[in-house]
Amino acid sequence: MATTAPVTTGTQNISVLRTFFIACLGTALEYYDFLIYGLAAGLVFNQIFFPDSDPLYGTLYSFAAFGTGFLARPLGGLVIGHFGDIIGRRKMLVLTLTTMGLATLAIGFLPDYATIGAWAPILLVVLRLVQGFAAGGEWGGAALFGIENSPADRRGLWGSFTSMGIGLGTLLGGGVFALVSLAYDDQLVPFAWRIPFWVGGVLVIVGLVARLSMPQQEAVDIDDEGARRIPLVEAVKRSPRTILLGLGVSYGYNTIAYIGFTFFLSYLTGIGYGATESLAGQLVYSAVLFVAAPLFALLSDHIGRRAVMTIGGVAMAVFLYIYFPLVGVGSFVLAVVAFGITGLITGITQGPIPAFLGEQFPARVRYSGMSASYQVGAAIGGGTASFVASGLLILFDQNPLSVAAYGTFAMAVLVLCSLGLRETSRLSTSQINDPDGAGATARE
Repeated sequence: MATTAPVTTGTQNISVLRTFFIACLGTALEYYDFLIYGLAAGLVFNQIFFPDSDPLYGTLYSFAAFGTGFLARPLGGLVIGHFGDIIGRRKMLVLTLTTMGLATLAIGFLPDYATIGAWAPILLVVLRLVQGFAAGGEWGGAALFGIENSPADRRGLWGSFTSMGIGLGTLLGGGVFALVSLAYDDQLVPFAWRIPFWVGGVLVIVGLVARLSMPQQEAVDIDDEGARRIPLVEAVKRSPRTILLGLGVSYGYNTIAYIGFTFFLSYLTGIGYGATESLAGQLVYSAVLFVAAPLFALLSDHIGRRAVMTIGGVAMAVFLYIYFPLVGVGSFVLAVVAFGITGLITGITQGPIPAFLGEQFPARVRYSGMSASYQVGAAIGGGTASFVASGLLILFDQNPLSVAAYGTFAMAVLVLCSLGLRETSRLSTSQINDPDGAGATARE
């Protein structure tokens, strides 16, 4: 008979504040590191690492380099998810945070194209791959720590601590970039862009303090013959349809999230807004997202995950056709309003996603199944979102409606795949962890 690693299931009496600190703040610092790269790609990397290109094509190349990090995210999710299911969450979450911090610090010291030529973008891509590997294992583990320690009727809310961490991380990243931009008179090139990367490398220490306080969960899971099992293989055999549908949900969410995180910044500067104005819009976006995610996650605890995900997908598909005319007016106030609404609507889907995807798998394979599903979708959607959006602008002679149409397609995928997954908000922990359990019955 197989013995399983002791995963938390809401019985360890970990306080909400401690859970928030571990799941939110650690993720915030990791996504600060991950997303300041996206900000730099949208604002300065076309000049630092691709200076011989036309500005728009330089931005395209910058986003292509940004997307390489997503190539490593599925690998990170698979490898770190596997060991997270086998030896526990703590070691893997400490590993992801440390790796991300070191890679971020190294980018801050990377010589530019003028100094070392083609080696500059090559090394940038290598470090980006390292960042992607770390981020691939981070999201699932942090989300599961919240879900697996929550009260039975608040899994959506506690799972959203990770979503809040993403919002907080982007808020911190945008804030540091905005302060640097203001301090250097809106000139991030050629030196000031490095400061946020140095800050990120140092701030990781704060996240490590949180992660090292996690409870130990280190027992090894073995099968009848004493061999280590492979959780991902078990998850794929049991639930191939679930993994594919979860991939679709992740694709849709990450496509629109990274259009909001990165592409909207470069789009605003491209139509005449200053870098500081664009970053101010990003700050509003992130602040609203930080508040909206837990509210809609809590709503999903009451009315169901699928209903909230559908509302969010439809709302974003409609709003994309309003966003571009709003920012096209040239008014800073209207641009800020547009970013705020974008953050609000993004929060509708971002809040419930950790619980929605995590609840599709039993605890023994949850880290692997959830990470594989989410990170492959993130690679396909988020990794290509800004590149595709920039390419559509070039292809359709700067017409932003082409980007809106692409976002609408992504939201359609999100909605359809969400409706295809089982509703989990009313399932008890024991029903979720029972491999043969099904249906949406009342919580225990």
